[in-house]
Amino acid sequence: MRNSRPENLSEHSLEVAMIAHALCTIGNVRYGKKLDANKAALIGLYHDASEIITGDMPTPVKYYNEDLKTAYKQVEAVADTMLLHKLPDDLRPAFEEIFKSSGEEDERYMRKLVKAADKLSALIKCIEERNSGNGEFRTAEQSTLKSLDTYKEECIEVKDFMDDFLEPYGKTLDELS
Repeated sequence: MRNSRPENLSEHSLEVAMIAHALCTIGNVRYGKKLDANKAALIGLYHDASEIITGDMPTPVKYYNEDLKTAYKQVEAVADTMLLHKLPDDLRPAFEEIFKSSGEEDERYMRKLVKAADKLSALIKCIEERNSGNGEFRTAEQSTLKSLDTYKEECIEVKDFMDDFLEPYGKTLDELS
C-alpha cells in the first residue's frame, strides 16, 4: 500500500518489542501473571527476522486461506532454521530460545501476546496513515481491528492496552498536552 511515511523493518520490530513488553507487564502487574516481559521484547525484536530470506508477503495474501497460511508458516520456519544455522555453534542455543517455543503454557501465551503486539503495531500504522490523510489504510484498519477482537477476548492485556494506550496514537503533541 502507498504510505505517507515509509516504515522500515527496524522501526516496526522495535515497536512490536515495546508493545509486547507492555502487554506482558500489564499481565504481570494487573493480573498476577508471571510472563517474561524481557523475553517477549526480544521475540518482538526478532519476530520478522525470517523476512531477511522470505521477503515481506502482504497480509491479505499470507492469510488468504488456511493452505496459504500453513505453507507460509512452514516457509518462515525453514527461514528461521536457516538463520539459526548461520550462527556459531556456541551462540545458537541462546537464539533458539528466541526463535523456538519451549511449548510451556506461559511461553505460548507470551508468544500470543507478541503476535497481538504485531497486530497492534499494524493498527497504529493504519491510524497514523489515516490521520495523515491517506485513505488507503481505511480497510486495513477495519480488518486489523477485527483481528484484534479475537485477541481481546483471549488476552485481557490487549483490551487494557487498547483502552489505556491506543487513543493518543496519531495525535499531535499539542493534542496530547
